[in-house]
Amino acid sequence: MAASLTSSLSSTFSTLSLRRFSLLPTHQQPNSLSLARPANFPSIRAQSADVDTTFFDNLDPDENNTFDPPEKPEDYVPPTSFDEGPPESEDEIAAAYEELYGPAYSGVSVLGNDVYVMDSKVKKTSSFGKVKKDKIRDGFEERVVQVRRVTKVVKGGKQLHFRAVVVVGDKKGQVGVGVGKAKEVVAAVQKSATNARRNIITVPMTKYLTFPHRSDGDYGAAKVMLRPASPGTGVIAGGAVRIVLEMAGVENALGKQLGSNNALNNARATVVAVQQMRQFSEVARERGIPMEELWK
Repeated sequence: MAASLTSSLSSTFSTLSLRRFSLLPTHQQPNSLSLARPANFPSIRAQSADVDTTFFDNLDPDENNTFDPPEKPEDYVPPTSFDEGPPESEDEIAAAYEELYGPAYSGVSVLGNDVYVMDSKVKKTSSFGKVKKDKIRDGFEERVVQVRRVTKVVKGGKQLHFRAVVVVGDKKGQVGVGVGKAKEVVAAVQKSATNARRNIITVPMTKYLTFPHRSDGDYGAAKVMLRPASPGTGVIAGGAVRIVLEMAGVENALGKQLGSNNALNNARATVVAVQQMRQFSEVARERGIPMEELWK
């Protein structure tokens, strides 16, 4: 009974398939010749005929082939074993470790590197269990311009944060302004100091520690006017402008805030005004003339 059922099903499927192909157009009906391999189709034998297989003619697959290494040259000297060499001293090991991973946390440098330039990676635990970081000793001083409490309204209420504006400088012509936010004042100051170190600029100054020429800068609604001053005048400016000039090392200058009283915008406006200044040597080099001819 199963054999008769199988034969009936196969005949039914063949009839359905023929009926399906009979409904197709004439150019789409299958043909026994179309199922054959095309004439231009490369055969496997034709491809294998181009490969040189004469190497395997005399090779016995059941034979055990042994590896025969080449002979060593006469002047060959075998390398010494890792354990047979002279033992390394502690200084050599410390120097190799410092070359790979940097100065050790112990504060001792074998290669003469400055161990205080590390980006505050030495973590110390205070008495309250909080992790605190050491200050970065890279020659820059930090001055906090402003710390404000800001809030952010979210779905569950208000989130309280602190925003700090910090100016860093080495008082030798390098200064930077940064801003940072955090839930604590100390963390906000650290963030803003890191941001200020990423925005360091060079302040052009003369030998009298003043500006080479006057300049104006604006940032947002804040406008700042900077003017050079004679020796002994000091820094006559207020607010964030005075802090930026003092951290840059300017000792004689005049500054005035003409627009907004926002501390951050005034500090950045001062940076914009300083970036517009150029030394006399730069202008003479661009014009291709000596500096003496600039005032003729």
